[in-house]
Formats: sequence, structure tokens, C-alpha cells
Amino acid sequence: MEHLRPWMAWIAFEPLTVDQRRELIAQWQREWEAGRHAPMAMMVDGVVVGGTGYVRREGSSALEIGYWVHLEHLGRGYATRATRALTTAVFDAGVVSEVEVHHDKANVRSGLVPPRLGFEFIGERPDGVTSPGEVGVDCGWRTTAAAWSSAC
Repeated sequence: MEHLRPWMAWIAFEPLTVDQRRELIAQWQREWEAGRHAPMAMMVDGVVVGGTGYVRREGSSALEIGYWVHLEHLGRGYATRATRALTTAVFDAGVVSEVEVHHDKANVRSGLVPPRLGFEFIGERPDGVTSPGEVGVDCGWRTTAAAWSSAC
């Protein structure tokens, strides 16, 4: 099965050189053009505080939302607000009927976001370790368009 959490795999290679960063951005652009990945910056007052976006998995009817927040900006609700906005946008556009969030079990902060928004826990499964601090257990959460509209 395809790896479920590509969001943070790049962090294992930080700090990137300027050329490596350009190639990463070019890769994200190619994935965006192919309809597989829509990376976005989270910005506050012109400062990048994190990143978010969509991933479309092969064979899945759901879009996955991922997020990360820079350490200096943790605990301010940025991931929660970004996930709420992206979930609402995709359901309002009628693009899919399900949205998922996946995170490594060790990433406790990421695991706080989906239940705050009413996502249902769909389980854990073994997964590869792609970033420092991971334990290799994927935790999955899902909401549907019907559940989202009734919760909002």
C-alpha cells in the first residue's frame, strides 16, 4: 500500500540547500499539476507559520489534508483553522464526499486536531518511519460531507 503520510518526509532532509528547496517546490508543482497534491503555506501577517494542503491517494475516494506548524507557532490553533477551512472548501465545492487526516502516533499535537473538528477515528496501522520522532504507526481520521454539514 502507498505510504499515507508524505507530508513530513521532507523534514528528514532539513536543512535543505537552496537548490534542494527549489527541487522540492518543483516536485510539489508537478504533483499539483497532476492533480495529486495541493501544498499551501499557512501565513500570518506575512510570516509563514506552517504548511497545509491536500493529497489525493490513488484508489481513494477521499482527499487527505495534512498540516505542519513551525515550533515557534505551536498552540495557536493554526492547524485546526487550516483543516477546518480546507475541509469546508472541498465539501462546498463538491469535490469529494470524504476527507481524511493521517498522522504518526508519536505526533500527539497532530492527533488533537481531527477530533476537535468532529473527525471520526478510523484506526491505526503499521506504517514506515519517514521523519525523525516517528514510531511507524499511522493514525487515521475521517469525516464525510454529511457529517460535516450537520456538525457545522
